Amino acid sequence: MRMNTGDTELAMAAAGGDAKAFAILLERSYDRLFGLCFRLMGSRAEAEDLCQDICAALPTKLARFEGGSQFSTWLYRVAVNAAHDRRRRAVTRAKASQGWGDWEVNRTEVNKEQADAQDWLMQAIGTLPDDLRDTVALVMDEMNHREAGAVLGVSEGTVSWRMSEVKKHLKAIKESEQ
Repeated sequence: MRMNTGDTELAMAAAGGDAKAFAILLERSYDRLFGLCFRLMGSRAEAEDLCQDICAALPTKLARFEGGSQFSTWLYRVAVNAAHDRRRRAVTRAKASQGWGDWEVNRTEVNKEQADAQDWLMQAIGTLPDDLRDTVALVMDEMNHREAGAVLGVSEGTVSWRMSEVKKHLKAIKESEQ
């Protein structure tokens, strides 16, 4: 291919699989394409990314180039559409992430509150007499009163009474802290 071949002819040849025609076409068009991408996106990094995406997709897109308009006009339309798509995806990502920060702050706050409550409970349980501490530890481990009684060698009623005592002690500790 000679350098004096027109862009439309090069585009048609490239669409047919001519790699040399594609290389010449890209060499001729890249600077203008990059300039347009820069104006469309407003930053060098975004323009580089957009231009790279367009160039990577260009071999496939060229198959749809019919030569009804100048190649530069067609390429600019491809660039404008790609910029619109990129901005639309950015808006979609921004909307998806909007509120995420608030959700994360709330989640972290709830987790901290739960951790603080659990720390308080463990410290308060540590102040209980051994028989009450053993009983509450088993019940907190999701044992029912009958099962906890079997482990401790006491009746189910005794476990229920001890849990009542645990609640009274914990309430008293909480009230003394306020």
